[in-house]
Amino acid sequence: MGLTMIIGLPTEIKDDEYRVAMAPVGVEMLTEAGHRVLVQKGAGEGSGIGDDDYARNGAEIVAGADGVWADAEMVVKVKEPQAAEIARMREGQIVFTYLHLAASLELTEGLLASGATCVAYETVEDSAGRLPLLEPMSEIAGKMAVQEAAKYLEKTTGGCGVLMGGVPGTAPAHVTILGGGTVGAMAARMAAGLGASVVVLDIDLYRLRYLAEVMPPNVVLLHSNPHTIREQLAGSEVVIGAVLITGARAPRLVRREDLKSMKPGSVIVDVAVDQGGCVETIHPTTHHDPVYVVDGIVHYGVANIPGAVSRTSTFALTNATLPYVLKLANLGPDKAPETDPGLGRGVNIRAGKLLCKAVGEAFDIPVDR
Repeated sequence: MGLTMIIGLPTEIKDDEYRVAMAPVGVEMLTEAGHRVLVQKGAGEGSGIGDDDYARNGAEIVAGADGVWADAEMVVKVKEPQAAEIARMREGQIVFTYLHLAASLELTEGLLASGATCVAYETVEDSAGRLPLLEPMSEIAGKMAVQEAAKYLEKTTGGCGVLMGGVPGTAPAHVTILGGGTVGAMAARMAAGLGASVVVLDIDLYRLRYLAEVMPPNVVLLHSNPHTIREQLAGSEVVIGAVLITGARAPRLVRREDLKSMKPGSVIVDVAVDQGGCVETIHPTTHHDPVYVVDGIVHYGVANIPGAVSRTSTFALTNATLPYVLKLANLGPDKAPETDPGLGRGVNIRAGKLLCKAVGEAFDIPVDR
């Protein structure tokens, strides 16, 4: 018989965040394993999941956030803790969520001061070294990046008035995708499906060879370097930032001066914005106010793109995270990482000490291991 743990599921409070960290099936499986699950009243409304759905599966519905945070031994979330949530965190508590610490010194320092153990979805690895808890949101973000780019190319939304796929007799949009990982591959498929002319740049030649085998003919694969990036930017109506270095800040690949070569009304969607962004001129925005213009180029910097399709995102996230939530609940924060080293790589902070090397390097903070 494993541990008995109290798991808390609070309502997300980040601006325009409509996801919830767990679908009702997760509550059922946790309670069947002997755990208690506290769900904040209304937590699932943004994803079309009612309190009754959770209660029928064994959850205890709690009126407010204070009750969830005060009693839960493990809090399962979607987005990084906000200031009001950090204030509720305590020593010995587990917080399991997306953290993206390398993008925020303030967040890192707040979590270190809390004394909690903070496990980041985005640095958990499977036995093949993949990022299973980042994958589903990356798939969604890649597809949505193209949807949003197509919308903001329209003249009525500030774009240059180009149809992504064109029509016979006119040229389609030229889409440059920086990074050939999951986000980049999904974006390429989506843009190619709309009929765009697509170029994917990546530094990994083996990844480019793989993509060459599976991508449609209107996707060109190029090795990424400063010259090819500048060449592609000059002819692009859409640029999608899709680079990732696990746990670290995104590298800056597009400088402000590079924008001068792009056509006025072109669109940049930087999916890497939650890791600091790969475009010098990007900063985080919200779904409510998603774009701004710099040097005539439309910038889309929403840091929680999958939150707009919250129902799809919530169920996709639960599919990926639930086995790890169960493992942490059943074995505890010390034994679970010992039995699963990939889960252990998700532990970014333990009891006031930083464990993630990439974050330590980003902010010159000592790392405990």
